[in-house]
Amino acid sequence: MTAILEMRGISKNFSGVRALRDVSLSIREGEIHAICGENGAGKSTLMKVLSGVYPHGSYDGAIVYGGEERRFARISDSEHLGIIIIHQELALVPLLSIAENIFLGNEPGRFGIIDWREAHARTRTLLATVGLREPPTALITNLGIGKQQLVEIAKALAKKVRLLILDEPTASLNETDSDALLRLLVAFRGQGITCIIISHKLNEITKVADQITVLRDGATVETIDCHKEAISEDRIIRAMVGRDMTDRYPTRSVAIGEEMFSIRNWRVEHPLHAGREVIKGVDLHVRKGEVVGIAGLMGAGRTELAMSVFGRAYGRNITGEAQLAGKPVDLSTIQRAISAGLAYVTEDRKSLGLVLSEDVQNNVSLANLPGVSTRGVIDAHRESKVARHYVDSLRIRTPGIHQKTLNLSGGNQQKVVISKWLFAGPEVLILDEPTRGIDVGAKYEIYAIVNELAAQGRAIIVISSEMPELLGICDRIYVMNEGRFVAEMPAAEASQEKIMAAIMKQYGVAA
Repeated sequence: MTAILEMRGISKNFSGVRALRDVSLSIREGEIHAICGENGAGKSTLMKVLSGVYPHGSYDGAIVYGGEERRFARISDSEHLGIIIIHQELALVPLLSIAENIFLGNEPGRFGIIDWREAHARTRTLLATVGLREPPTALITNLGIGKQQLVEIAKALAKKVRLLILDEPTASLNETDSDALLRLLVAFRGQGITCIIISHKLNEITKVADQITVLRDGATVETIDCHKEAISEDRIIRAMVGRDMTDRYPTRSVAIGEEMFSIRNWRVEHPLHAGREVIKGVDLHVRKGEVVGIAGLMGAGRTELAMSVFGRAYGRNITGEAQLAGKPVDLSTIQRAISAGLAYVTEDRKSLGLVLSEDVQNNVSLANLPGVSTRGVIDAHRESKVARHYVDSLRIRTPGIHQKTLNLSGGNQQKVVISKWLFAGPEVLILDEPTRGIDVGAKYEIYAIVNELAAQGRAIIVISSEMPELLGICDRIYVMNEGRFVAEMPAAEASQEKIMAAIMKQYGVAA
């Protein structure tokens, strides 16, 4: 099998920081090639070099595609040759239709007039190829994230893709949608389309990849041929982090105290549809030093519950009782929730958790500006002192506190979000998908931080779609389905099978 792509000696710097160091990569035509590495290893940077996001001249090295050296000045240059990249943050316009998104900037027509009949006909064909049954006129905003991902792939097919690059394509998908996407990539391989997939979900990579290239600290560690040797997740992790990780979850001695926070008969209606209950009479409690997990399938209502508790950030006609340290607590606004001692680390750190254009220092102080102010004026010296404290204590890898958070890896961005809320001094910390889109090494560090916070006596609630994660770090687990808690169990007695059985039991399905 001949190589469709070779990247030779690629090096790239950002303000004196070496992001890529002499990286070489060879991709065979018609294969699925996975690229793995810890956050900050250089995976996304390498793909941005390949696709022209970082133009020729901004890096050292050579790109050979289709047997010729290429010098892309912009994304359109690589797309013209069939190299299409789908970023982790999808580039769709929510209030446009599927057809409008697929052909945006490339509309079929003549003399400046769009031929919508042709656009819709071609859209139906493309949607059938990726397994979507939605009409071409459906708005993107009305589609789930899994279907939006498929629209992005249909958009790539419309551009006659030869090399498809997917950056963390399943990070926000549930297991069913992830499996469907992987099957689609395998089908593309059968059609001769080459795929590069960047993912932290190693179990998915081992299912479909023909070759795996591992990057570490901006350099190529090795390329593994999956057809020549048996590949395990531990084998990939060893290459990624340079050591064995015999235990992915740090141990801790549990010292659980009295009840810290509780809600009783908590009910929440949909913000747009009056009378439609999203949260249906939930009872929850968490004690000092306890890590409580909330498991459930996508759409079970876990995030809606967390946001409704945190200052009624979600929903309407919210009823129920909330207590903190045994006393009623006012959670009617976000500011009152923060003042009471609650903090919520959102699942969407890029859009809702951080101001990406601001530096680490400004983000860390964002939830507690009075803590760095004197008579309403921010004291830059105090603010920088606070930022340095959290950079050191949470081991945030950054050139300095004035580095823009946009330029940090996903794991370090997550630590900045956690720092922001820790500075607010919470007694109860709600973590919503705290390790989404970050690698195994960074996950371990987040778990260690959770342990440290629990040891300090804070009450912690963790929402996660990864059941092994909940089983590995929690003391007790609630199982949620269709807006209700359908089971509660000590983590020591729980298993993935028991959690799924509790969910299926509600549907009347025998586990």
